[in-house]
Amino acid sequence: MPFSANDSVYVLPPPALPSVAVVGTRQYFPVRRIYCVGRNYAEHAREMGGDPSREAPFFFIKPADAIVADGGVVPYPAHTSDFHYEAELVVAIGGDGAHLTTEQAKAAVFGYAVGLDMTRRDLQAQFKKGGKPWDMAKGFDHSAPCSAIVPVNQCGHPIDARITLQHNGEIKQDARISDLIWSVPELLANLSNFIRLQAGDLVFTGTPAGVGPVERGDQLIAAVEGIGQVCVRIE
Repeated sequence: MPFSANDSVYVLPPPALPSVAVVGTRQYFPVRRIYCVGRNYAEHAREMGGDPSREAPFFFIKPADAIVADGGVVPYPAHTSDFHYEAELVVAIGGDGAHLTTEQAKAAVFGYAVGLDMTRRDLQAQFKKGGKPWDMAKGFDHSAPCSAIVPVNQCGHPIDARITLQHNGEIKQDARISDLIWSVPELLANLSNFIRLQAGDLVFTGTPAGVGPVERGDQLIAAVEGIGQVCVRIE
């Protein structure tokens, strides 16, 4: 039988809308798209064999339903034997616009969260070597764990917060948001030249040095000072 929603008729029941909790409320942030930026910390660029100079940022996308909430489980994915964590500051967009200035981009931010850009590193290396897209190395199921979002009116705009990643209780990543090659407003302004940023978008801002592999049974805790943390178990 057909399914109705907003006066439209669908042949299948519409999928659930991915969302992220908002700290201190019973409200949820609806996730429209997830954008990620590559190599936005100098030391991480070096450890990945790149040049840490201020070349133009580059972006890739994860599916919105790749979100995993704090306390959730990340299944070890198929087609990889080198599954990596990447701790990141996440920006939640509450406004919209294209070709934004840095001031306009900053004003479009709803809040901040902590995320993990989970990566099939061996597939990524294979695709890079062959000049192929990274999609299946980055944009797969359960690849975007994310903490609850803290609205800007509660946390401001973090500039020099500490970002860390604990792997089974041992700190593996430890840096400052001030180490970002491209700041949050610069990143958002640059991204808005390629697509129109809209309310509901999440932007993962890059990871510091110290990325590494995980195994089944491992626990990951990514944290950003003043924002919170996201804890997941690999299964």
